[in-house]
Amino acid sequence: MFSPEGRLYQVEYAIEAVGQAGTSLGIRTKNGVILATEKRSIHKLLDDHAALGSDKLYKISDECVVAVAGFFADANVLIQQLRVTAERYRFQYGSPMPLEQLVIQICDIKHRVTQFGGNRPYGVSLLFAGYDKRNGFQLYLSDPAGNYSGWKATCIGNNSATANSILKSDWSEEMDLDKGIGLALKILNKTLDVQKLSEDRFELAMLKIDDNGNSSFSFLSEAEKKSRCAILAEEVEKQKKEAAAKLKEQQRKEKEREAQSSSKK
Repeated sequence: MFSPEGRLYQVEYAIEAVGQAGTSLGIRTKNGVILATEKRSIHKLLDDHAALGSDKLYKISDECVVAVAGFFADANVLIQQLRVTAERYRFQYGSPMPLEQLVIQICDIKHRVTQFGGNRPYGVSLLFAGYDKRNGFQLYLSDPAGNYSGWKATCIGNNSATANSILKSDWSEEMDLDKGIGLALKILNKTLDVQKLSEDRFELAMLKIDDNGNSSFSFLSEAEKKSRCAILAEEVEKQKKEAAAKLKEQQRKEKEREAQSSSKK
């Protein structure tokens, strides 16, 4: 129901819930799409083997992958609906469902629950990474209200404003998958509440074209994650040393100017 000010508080509360969720980001590059998510549940007894699947990255079809931010129970319902819709289209028409059409279908469901009393909005935002031969690689964002938009790169969840600021300055049309992964890790290192990014704090998946010309979805391996985290740590340490040296040089020059001013007096 609308408030006297014309606002839908339930929808605003759902969007706020997504803003408090773990970080999820998507980056479209010239040869693929990257989805990276924060892993908050770190427990030595938790069995998070890759064979068991991810709780924030879901494969919908060979041409579509989704990252979520918000309530996982709500996400599971929508993910199941997405998979059924995509396969039903493939069975009926013999071809993959266009990504934007799939996004519109799920947005209709998300919007419908905002129009009836006794329901609440789905407290989850979805990042869609997809590919088709007509439009190439695509990245879409859907919010709890049922709105959707296409993006070159974006972030949802906690600290999304900081992440989007970095994406706005660092993303380029010529960026490839390798540079995109580096940018994703740089953003996670900035937005997560850690001093040093480690391989157990995030998940990263890629949608790209294989040697046969078909879209292929894969996770970044643990060994690759560990290697890239080590490289990132070296780069961060190098930047800190350069910044400290620059600050020290500025302080030295200021002291020299002060000394020259004192001698003239």
